[in-house]
Amino acid sequence: MRLSRLAMGLCGAIALSLAVLVGVGSAHSTARKAQPTITIATVNNGNMVVMQSLTSVFTKKYGIKVKYVTLPENTLRQKVTSDVATGGGQFDIATVGTYEVPIWAKNKWIVNLQSYFEKLSPAAQKAYDLNDLISKVRLGLSYKNNLYAVPFYGESSMTYYNKKLFADAGLKMPLHPTWDQIQSFAAKLNDPSSNRYGICLRALPGWGEFGAPLTTVINTFGGSWFNLKWEPQLTSPATKAAVNFYVDLVRKYGEPGATSSGFTECETAVAQGKAAMWVDATVAAGELADPKKSQVAKDIGFAYAPIKVTPLGSHWLWVWSLAMEASSKNKDAAFQFLTWASSKDYLKLVAGKNGWGSVPPGTRISTYKNPNYQKAAGAFANIVLNSMLTADPTHSTLHKVPYVGVQFVGIPEFQNIGTLVTQNLAGAVAGKTSVDSAVALSQQQVTRIMKQAGYLK
Repeated sequence: MRLSRLAMGLCGAIALSLAVLVGVGSAHSTARKAQPTITIATVNNGNMVVMQSLTSVFTKKYGIKVKYVTLPENTLRQKVTSDVATGGGQFDIATVGTYEVPIWAKNKWIVNLQSYFEKLSPAAQKAYDLNDLISKVRLGLSYKNNLYAVPFYGESSMTYYNKKLFADAGLKMPLHPTWDQIQSFAAKLNDPSSNRYGICLRALPGWGEFGAPLTTVINTFGGSWFNLKWEPQLTSPATKAAVNFYVDLVRKYGEPGATSSGFTECETAVAQGKAAMWVDATVAAGELADPKKSQVAKDIGFAYAPIKVTPLGSHWLWVWSLAMEASSKNKDAAFQFLTWASSKDYLKLVAGKNGWGSVPPGTRISTYKNPNYQKAAGAFANIVLNSMLTADPTHSTLHKVPYVGVQFVGIPEFQNIGTLVTQNLAGAVAGKTSVDSAVALSQQQVTRIMKQAGYLK
Protein backbone atom coordinates (compact mmCIF):
# COMPACT_ATOMS: atom_id res chain seq x y z
CA MET A 1 0.00 0.00 0.00
CA ARG A 2 2.77 2.36 1.02
CA LEU A 3 4.75 1.37 -2.08
CA SER A 4 1.68 1.87 -4.21
CA ARG A 5 1.12 5.32 -2.77
CA LEU A 6 4.79 6.12 -3.20
CA ALA A 7 4.64 4.96 -6.80
CA MET A 8 1.54 7.01 -7.40
CA GLY A 9 3.24 9.99 -5.81
CA LEU A 10 6.27 9.55 -8.00
CA CYS A 11 4.08 9.20 -11.06
CA GLY A 12 2.23 12.34 -10.10
CA ALA A 13 5.46 14.23 -9.53
CA ILE A 14 6.84 13.07 -12.86
CA ALA A 15 3.61 14.02 -14.58
CA LEU A 16 3.67 17.42 -12.90
CA SER A 17 7.29 17.94 -13.90
CA LEU A 18 6.49 16.99 -17.46
CA ALA A 19 3.55 19.34 -17.47
CA VAL A 20 5.74 22.14 -16.15
CA LEU A 21 8.39 21.40 -18.76
CA VAL A 22 5.81 21.29 -21.51
CA GLY A 23 4.31 24.49 -20.15
CA VAL A 24 7.67 26.20 -20.07
CA GLY A 25 8.41 24.99 -23.59
CA SER A 26 5.03 26.21 -24.75
CA ALA A 27 5.59 29.56 -23.09
CA HIS A 28 8.92 29.97 -24.86
CA SER A 29 7.33 28.84 -28.08
CA THR A 30 4.50 31.32 -27.63
CA ALA A 31 6.97 34.06 -26.75
CA ARG A 32 8.93 33.34 -29.89
CA LYS A 33 5.81 33.38 -32.00
CA ALA A 34 4.59 36.56 -30.30
CA GLN A 35 7.67 38.51 -31.38
CA PRO A 36 6.59 39.99 -34.72
CA THR A 37 8.66 41.04 -37.67
CA ILE A 38 7.87 44.60 -38.65
CA THR A 39 8.43 45.89 -42.17
CA ILE A 40 9.71 49.40 -42.78
CA ALA A 41 9.67 51.27 -46.10
CA THR A 42 12.45 53.81 -46.20
CA VAL A 43 14.46 56.01 -48.55
CA ASN A 44 18.06 55.17 -49.49
CA ASN A 45 19.58 58.25 -47.82
CA GLY A 46 22.71 57.98 -45.68
CA ASN A 47 20.99 58.40 -42.31
CA MET A 48 18.53 55.61 -43.12
CA VAL A 49 21.37 53.31 -44.14
CA VAL A 50 22.97 53.92 -40.72
CA MET A 51 19.62 53.17 -39.05
CA GLN A 52 19.55 49.79 -40.75
CA SER A 53 23.09 49.02 -39.64
CA LEU A 54 22.15 49.69 -36.01
CA THR A 55 18.82 47.86 -35.98
CA SER A 56 20.42 44.72 -34.53
CA VAL A 57 20.74 46.71 -31.28
CA PHE A 58 16.97 47.25 -31.29
CA THR A 59 16.24 43.58 -32.05
CA LYS A 60 18.58 42.42 -29.30
CA LYS A 61 16.92 44.70 -26.76
CA TYR A 62 13.27 44.11 -27.66
CA GLY A 63 13.25 40.82 -29.56
CA ILE A 64 11.46 42.46 -32.48
CA LYS A 65 12.85 41.67 -35.92
CA VAL A 66 12.88 44.34 -38.61
CA LYS A 67 12.70 43.96 -42.38
CA TYR A 68 13.60 46.94 -44.55
CA VAL A 69 12.39 47.83 -48.02
CA THR A 70 14.87 50.50 -49.11
CA LEU A 71 14.03 52.46 -52.25
CA PRO A 72 14.98 55.61 -54.20
CA GLU A 73 12.89 58.62 -53.17
CA ASN A 74 10.47 58.68 -56.11
CA THR A 75 9.86 54.92 -56.00
CA LEU A 76 9.39 54.98 -52.23
CA ARG A 77 6.68 57.61 -52.51
CA GLN A 78 4.79 55.67 -55.18
CA LYS A 79 4.87 52.37 -53.30
CA VAL A 80 4.04 53.79 -49.88
CA THR A 81 1.24 56.01 -51.19
CA SER A 82 -0.31 53.03 -52.95
CA ASP A 83 -0.03 50.86 -49.83
CA VAL A 84 -1.55 53.33 -47.37
CA ALA A 85 -4.30 54.44 -49.75
CA THR A 86 -5.48 50.87 -50.35
CA GLY A 87 -4.86 49.61 -46.81
CA GLY A 88 -2.58 46.98 -48.29
CA GLY A 89 -0.67 46.41 -45.06
CA GLN A 90 2.60 45.78 -46.90
CA PHE A 91 4.44 48.04 -44.46
CA ASP A 92 4.09 48.60 -40.72
CA ILE A 93 6.15 51.77 -40.77
CA ALA A 94 6.60 54.20 -43.64
CA THR A 95 9.19 56.93 -44.04
CA VAL A 96 7.17 60.03 -44.88
CA GLY A 97 7.63 63.79 -44.89
CA THR A 98 5.88 66.97 -43.87
CA TYR A 99 3.92 66.94 -47.13
CA GLU A 100 2.27 63.56 -46.52
CA VAL A 101 1.62 63.61 -42.77
CA PRO A 102 -1.32 66.07 -42.53
CA ILE A 103 -2.93 64.74 -45.72
CA TRP A 104 -2.60 61.09 -44.71
CA ALA A 105 -3.69 61.83 -41.14
CA LYS A 106 -6.86 63.46 -42.46
CA ASN A 107 -7.52 60.36 -44.58
CA LYS A 108 -6.84 58.11 -41.53
CA TRP A 109 -4.10 56.29 -43.44
CA ILE A 110 -1.62 56.66 -40.57
CA VAL A 111 -2.07 56.24 -36.82
CA ASN A 112 -2.53 59.03 -34.25
CA LEU A 113 0.39 58.51 -31.87
CA GLN A 114 -0.93 60.59 -28.95
CA SER A 115 -2.59 57.68 -27.12
CA TYR A 116 0.54 55.54 -27.53
CA PHE A 117 2.68 58.21 -25.89
CA GLU A 118 0.12 58.66 -23.12
CA LYS A 119 0.31 54.92 -22.33
CA LEU A 120 4.06 55.09 -21.73
CA SER A 121 5.24 54.96 -18.14
CA PRO A 122 6.25 58.31 -16.58
CA ALA A 123 9.90 57.22 -16.77
CA ALA A 124 9.59 56.31 -20.48
CA GLN A 125 7.81 59.60 -21.23
CA LYS A 126 10.58 61.52 -19.48
CA ALA A 127 13.29 59.59 -21.33
CA TYR A 128 11.70 60.20 -24.75
CA ASP A 129 10.93 63.85 -23.92
CA LEU A 130 8.41 65.03 -26.52
CA ASN A 131 9.04 68.64 -25.47
CA ASP A 132 12.63 68.32 -26.68
CA LEU A 133 11.44 68.03 -30.30
CA ILE A 134 11.94 71.27 -32.24
CA SER A 135 8.53 73.01 -32.22
CA LYS A 136 8.34 73.56 -36.00
CA VAL A 137 9.24 69.93 -36.59
CA ARG A 138 6.56 68.70 -34.21
CA LEU A 139 4.00 71.06 -35.75
CA GLY A 140 4.81 69.80 -39.25
CA LEU A 141 4.14 66.21 -38.17
CA SER A 142 0.84 66.98 -36.47
CA TYR A 143 -2.78 67.14 -37.54
CA LYS A 144 -5.37 68.87 -35.36
CA ASN A 145 -2.75 69.18 -32.61
CA ASN A 146 -2.09 65.43 -32.54
CA LEU A 147 1.27 63.90 -33.45
CA TYR A 148 1.04 61.39 -36.32
CA ALA A 149 4.73 60.74 -36.98
CA VAL A 150 8.05 61.04 -35.16
CA PRO A 151 11.01 62.86 -36.72
CA PHE A 152 14.00 60.84 -37.84
CA TYR A 153 15.85 63.84 -39.23
CA GLY A 154 14.89 67.39 -40.11
CA GLU A 155 16.38 69.67 -42.72
CA SER A 156 16.25 72.99 -44.47
CA SER A 157 18.32 73.87 -47.54
CA MET A 158 21.68 75.59 -47.81
CA THR A 159 24.66 76.23 -50.09
CA TYR A 160 27.67 73.93 -50.14
CA TYR A 161 30.89 74.99 -51.83
CA ASN A 162 34.45 73.82 -52.27
CA LYS A 163 36.63 76.33 -50.41
CA LYS A 164 39.84 75.26 -52.15
CA LEU A 165 38.38 75.77 -55.61
CA PHE A 166 37.06 79.18 -54.54
CA ALA A 167 40.41 80.21 -53.08
CA ASP A 168 42.32 79.03 -56.16
CA ALA A 169 40.02 81.14 -58.34
CA GLY A 170 40.23 84.17 -56.02
CA LEU A 171 36.54 83.95 -55.15
CA LYS A 172 34.79 84.37 -51.82
CA MET A 173 31.39 82.92 -50.96
CA PRO A 174 29.21 85.31 -48.89
CA LEU A 175 27.37 83.88 -45.90
CA HIS A 176 24.13 84.99 -47.58
CA PRO A 177 24.66 84.63 -51.36
CA THR A 178 22.29 85.71 -54.12
CA TRP A 179 21.38 83.53 -57.08
CA ASP A 180 23.16 86.02 -59.37
CA GLN A 181 26.37 85.47 -57.39
CA ILE A 182 25.91 81.70 -57.54
CA GLN A 183 25.53 81.91 -61.32
CA SER A 184 28.68 84.06 -61.59
CA PHE A 185 30.68 81.63 -59.43
CA ALA A 186 29.42 78.64 -61.42
CA ALA A 187 30.52 80.23 -64.69
CA LYS A 188 34.03 80.89 -63.36
CA LEU A 189 34.48 77.46 -61.75
CA ASN A 190 32.99 75.32 -64.50
CA ASP A 191 35.71 73.18 -66.09
CA PRO A 192 34.25 70.22 -68.04
CA SER A 193 37.67 69.33 -69.50
CA SER A 194 38.80 68.49 -65.95
CA ASN A 195 35.53 66.66 -65.21
CA ARG A 196 34.54 69.43 -62.80
CA TYR A 197 31.36 71.45 -62.98
CA GLY A 198 30.37 74.80 -61.58
CA ILE A 199 27.31 73.53 -59.75
CA CYS A 200 25.16 70.48 -59.20
CA LEU A 201 21.38 70.92 -58.96
CA ARG A 202 18.63 68.33 -58.98
CA ALA A 203 16.95 67.81 -62.36
CA LEU A 204 15.70 64.28 -61.78
CA PRO A 205 11.91 64.45 -62.40
CA GLY A 206 9.75 64.18 -59.29
CA TRP A 207 7.87 66.63 -57.10
CA GLY A 208 10.26 65.94 -54.22
CA GLU A 209 13.40 65.73 -56.36
CA PHE A 210 13.64 68.38 -59.11
CA GLY A 211 10.53 70.06 -57.72
CA ALA A 212 11.97 70.87 -54.28
CA PRO A 213 14.92 73.16 -55.11
CA LEU A 214 13.10 74.54 -58.16
CA THR A 215 10.21 75.70 -55.98
CA THR A 216 12.52 77.58 -53.62
CA VAL A 217 13.97 79.39 -56.65
CA ILE A 218 10.44 80.22 -57.83
CA ASN A 219 9.60 81.56 -54.36
CA THR A 220 12.63 83.79 -54.05
CA PHE A 221 12.15 85.14 -57.60
CA GLY A 222 8.73 86.35 -56.39
CA GLY A 223 6.72 83.64 -58.13
CA SER A 224 4.37 80.89 -56.95
CA TRP A 225 2.59 77.76 -58.13
CA PHE A 226 -0.90 79.27 -57.74
CA ASN A 227 -2.56 82.61 -56.99
CA LEU A 228 -5.32 83.13 -54.43
CA LYS A 229 -7.93 81.85 -56.91
CA TRP A 230 -5.99 78.58 -57.39
CA GLU A 231 -5.11 79.61 -60.93
CA PRO A 232 -1.76 78.07 -62.01
CA GLN A 233 1.03 80.64 -62.28
CA LEU A 234 3.59 78.70 -64.32
CA THR A 235 3.47 81.21 -67.17
CA SER A 236 3.50 84.29 -64.92
CA PRO A 237 6.58 86.51 -65.43
CA ALA A 238 8.21 85.78 -62.05
CA THR A 239 7.69 82.00 -62.13
CA LYS A 240 8.77 81.75 -65.76
CA ALA A 241 11.90 83.81 -65.04
CA ALA A 242 12.80 81.49 -62.17
CA VAL A 243 12.34 78.36 -64.29
CA ASN A 244 14.40 79.83 -67.14
CA PHE A 245 17.15 80.76 -64.69
CA TYR A 246 17.28 77.27 -63.11
CA VAL A 247 17.28 75.39 -66.41
CA ASP A 248 19.87 77.74 -67.93
CA LEU A 249 22.14 77.38 -64.88
CA VAL A 250 22.03 73.59 -65.03
CA ARG A 251 22.48 73.41 -68.79
CA LYS A 252 25.47 75.79 -68.90
CA TYR A 253 27.34 74.97 -65.71
CA GLY A 254 25.70 71.89 -64.20
CA GLU A 255 26.57 68.22 -64.11
CA PRO A 256 26.31 66.13 -67.32
CA GLY A 257 23.18 64.00 -67.54
CA ALA A 258 21.50 66.30 -65.03
CA THR A 259 18.07 64.72 -65.52
CA SER A 260 19.43 61.62 -63.75
CA SER A 261 20.67 63.64 -60.78
CA GLY A 262 18.69 63.82 -57.56
CA PHE A 263 19.84 64.42 -53.98
CA THR A 264 22.03 61.32 -53.77
CA GLU A 265 23.77 61.86 -57.10
CA CYS A 266 24.59 65.50 -56.38
CA GLU A 267 25.87 64.66 -52.90
CA THR A 268 28.22 62.09 -54.47
CA ALA A 269 29.44 64.60 -57.08
CA VAL A 270 30.29 67.17 -54.40
CA ALA A 271 31.95 64.57 -52.14
CA GLN A 272 34.16 63.47 -55.05
CA GLY A 273 35.18 67.03 -55.89
CA LYS A 274 33.34 66.99 -59.22
CA ALA A 275 31.03 69.92 -58.39
CA ALA A 276 32.19 73.27 -57.04
CA MET A 277 28.79 74.12 -55.50
CA TRP A 278 25.50 72.54 -54.55
CA VAL A 279 22.29 74.07 -53.20
CA ASP A 280 20.27 71.39 -51.44
CA ALA A 281 19.25 69.77 -48.16
CA THR A 282 21.17 70.65 -44.99
CA VAL A 283 21.18 66.99 -43.95
CA ALA A 284 24.18 66.34 -46.23
CA ALA A 285 26.42 68.62 -44.15
CA GLY A 286 27.55 65.93 -41.73
CA GLU A 287 28.46 63.46 -44.46
CA LEU A 288 30.27 66.00 -46.64
CA ALA A 289 32.35 67.07 -43.63
CA ASP A 290 33.19 63.45 -42.74
CA PRO A 291 36.60 62.39 -44.17
CA LYS A 292 35.42 58.76 -44.20
CA LYS A 293 32.67 59.64 -46.67
CA SER A 294 33.91 62.76 -48.45
CA GLN A 295 37.08 63.35 -50.44
CA VAL A 296 36.68 67.11 -49.89
CA ALA A 297 35.81 67.01 -46.18
CA LYS A 298 38.49 69.54 -45.19
CA ASP A 299 37.53 71.88 -48.05
CA ILE A 300 33.75 71.91 -47.76
CA GLY A 301 32.20 75.29 -46.98
CA PHE A 302 28.69 76.22 -45.90
CA ALA A 303 26.44 79.23 -46.56
CA TYR A 304 22.73 80.03 -46.43
CA ALA A 305 20.44 79.24 -49.37
CA PRO A 306 20.60 81.89 -52.14
CA ILE A 307 17.97 84.61 -52.61
CA LYS A 308 16.81 86.77 -55.52
CA VAL A 309 14.15 89.45 -54.96
CA THR A 310 12.93 88.13 -51.59
CA PRO A 311 14.27 85.81 -48.88
CA LEU A 312 10.77 84.34 -48.46
CA GLY A 313 10.68 80.67 -49.34
CA SER A 314 14.39 80.59 -50.22
CA HIS A 315 15.03 77.69 -47.86
CA TRP A 316 12.71 74.85 -47.14
CA LEU A 317 11.48 72.92 -44.11
CA TRP A 318 11.33 69.15 -44.38
CA VAL A 319 11.29 66.28 -41.93
CA TRP A 320 11.87 62.69 -42.92
CA SER A 321 9.79 60.95 -40.30
CA LEU A 322 8.49 57.54 -39.31
CA ALA A 323 4.75 56.93 -39.33
CA MET A 324 2.71 53.86 -38.47
CA GLU A 325 0.38 52.70 -41.22
CA ALA A 326 -3.24 52.27 -40.15
CA SER A 327 -3.27 48.83 -41.78
CA SER A 328 -0.33 47.57 -39.67
CA LYS A 329 -1.04 44.38 -37.71
CA ASN A 330 1.94 45.00 -35.43
CA LYS A 331 1.18 48.44 -34.04
CA ASP A 332 2.70 48.01 -30.56
CA ALA A 333 5.93 46.65 -32.03
CA ALA A 334 5.92 49.44 -34.63
CA PHE A 335 5.53 52.09 -31.92
CA GLN A 336 8.42 50.52 -30.03
CA PHE A 337 10.61 51.01 -33.09
CA LEU A 338 9.35 54.55 -33.76
CA THR A 339 10.30 55.71 -30.29
CA TRP A 340 13.65 53.89 -30.37
CA ALA A 341 14.77 55.33 -33.72
CA SER A 342 13.81 58.90 -32.77
CA SER A 343 15.11 58.84 -29.19
CA LYS A 344 18.03 60.59 -27.50
CA ASP A 345 19.58 57.17 -26.90
CA TYR A 346 19.54 56.46 -30.64
CA LEU A 347 21.44 59.69 -31.30
CA LYS A 348 24.05 58.61 -28.74
CA LEU A 349 24.25 55.23 -30.47
CA VAL A 350 25.01 56.88 -33.83
CA ALA A 351 27.51 59.21 -32.20
CA GLY A 352 29.29 56.25 -30.62
CA LYS A 353 29.65 54.59 -34.00
CA ASN A 354 30.22 57.49 -36.41
CA GLY A 355 30.87 60.57 -34.26
CA TRP A 356 28.56 63.40 -33.18
CA GLY A 357 28.87 65.18 -36.51
CA SER A 358 27.03 62.29 -38.16
CA VAL A 359 23.95 62.09 -35.93
CA PRO A 360 20.56 62.68 -37.61
CA PRO A 361 20.10 66.47 -37.41
CA GLY A 362 17.19 68.84 -37.09
CA THR A 363 14.96 67.01 -34.62
CA ARG A 364 15.88 67.81 -31.01
CA ILE A 365 16.75 71.03 -29.19
CA SER A 366 19.15 69.11 -26.94
CA THR A 367 21.28 68.08 -29.93
CA TYR A 368 22.13 71.71 -30.69
CA LYS A 369 22.88 72.43 -27.03
CA ASN A 370 25.18 69.43 -26.79
CA PRO A 371 28.83 70.62 -26.64
CA ASN A 372 29.97 67.41 -28.36
CA TYR A 373 27.68 68.16 -31.32
CA GLN A 374 28.67 71.83 -31.44
CA LYS A 375 32.31 70.83 -31.49
CA ALA A 376 31.81 68.29 -34.29
CA ALA A 377 29.29 70.26 -36.35
CA GLY A 378 30.24 73.82 -35.48
CA ALA A 379 30.90 74.79 -39.09
CA PHE A 380 27.30 74.18 -40.10
CA ALA A 381 25.14 73.55 -37.02
CA ASN A 382 23.95 77.13 -36.55
CA ILE A 383 23.22 77.64 -40.26
CA VAL A 384 21.10 74.49 -40.23
CA LEU A 385 19.19 75.37 -37.07
CA ASN A 386 18.62 79.01 -38.08
CA SER A 387 17.44 77.94 -41.52
CA MET A 388 14.95 75.49 -40.03
CA LEU A 389 13.66 77.97 -37.46
CA THR A 390 13.19 80.75 -40.03
CA ALA A 391 11.56 78.62 -42.74
CA ASP A 392 7.85 79.45 -42.73
CA PRO A 393 5.50 77.14 -44.67
CA THR A 394 2.61 79.56 -44.03
CA HIS A 395 4.42 82.55 -45.60
CA SER A 396 6.80 81.31 -48.28
CA THR A 397 5.89 83.55 -51.23
CA LEU A 398 6.09 87.26 -52.00
CA HIS A 399 2.39 87.44 -52.80
CA LYS A 400 -0.38 85.74 -50.85
CA VAL A 401 -1.27 82.19 -51.86
CA PRO A 402 -3.97 79.77 -50.69
CA TYR A 403 -1.58 76.93 -49.82
CA VAL A 404 0.90 75.93 -47.12
CA GLY A 405 4.39 74.67 -47.95
CA VAL A 406 7.81 76.00 -48.91
CA GLN A 407 9.17 73.51 -51.46
CA PHE A 408 5.79 71.91 -52.14
CA VAL A 409 2.10 72.81 -52.24
CA GLY A 410 0.22 71.15 -49.40
CA ILE A 411 -2.64 69.65 -51.40
CA PRO A 412 -3.13 65.98 -52.40
CA GLU A 413 -2.97 66.83 -56.10
CA PHE A 414 0.55 68.26 -55.89
CA GLN A 415 2.21 64.85 -55.95
CA ASN A 416 0.88 64.38 -59.48
CA ILE A 417 1.24 68.02 -60.49
CA GLY A 418 4.84 68.41 -59.33
CA THR A 419 5.94 65.19 -60.98
CA LEU A 420 4.20 66.03 -64.27
CA VAL A 421 5.67 69.54 -64.46
CA THR A 422 9.21 68.41 -63.60
CA GLN A 423 8.98 65.72 -66.28
CA ASN A 424 8.16 68.46 -68.80
CA LEU A 425 10.99 70.68 -67.54
CA ALA A 426 13.48 67.80 -67.60
CA GLY A 427 12.89 67.78 -71.35
CA ALA A 428 14.08 71.39 -71.43
CA VAL A 429 17.14 70.56 -69.31
CA ALA A 430 17.97 67.74 -71.74
CA GLY A 431 17.54 70.10 -74.71
CA LYS A 432 14.60 68.19 -76.15
CA THR A 433 12.24 71.15 -75.87
CA SER A 434 12.35 74.83 -74.95
CA VAL A 435 11.52 76.18 -71.50
CA ASP A 436 8.68 78.22 -73.04
CA SER A 437 7.12 75.11 -74.56
CA ALA A 438 7.54 73.06 -71.36
CA VAL A 439 6.04 75.83 -69.23
CA ALA A 440 3.11 76.38 -71.60
CA LEU A 441 2.32 72.65 -71.66
CA SER A 442 2.58 72.49 -67.87
CA GLN A 443 0.21 75.44 -67.46
CA GLN A 444 -2.41 73.66 -69.58
CA GLN A 445 -2.01 70.33 -67.78
CA VAL A 446 -2.12 71.82 -64.28
CA THR A 447 -5.17 73.95 -65.16
CA ARG A 448 -6.97 70.81 -66.31
CA ILE A 449 -6.05 68.94 -63.12
CA MET A 450 -7.24 71.80 -60.91
CA LYS A 451 -10.55 71.97 -62.78
CA GLN A 452 -11.09 68.23 -62.45
CA ALA A 453 -10.29 68.44 -58.72
CA GLY A 454 -12.82 71.24 -58.24
CA TYR A 455 -10.46 74.09 -57.40
CA LEU A 456 -11.36 75.94 -60.60
CA LYS A 457 -14.70 76.28 -62.37
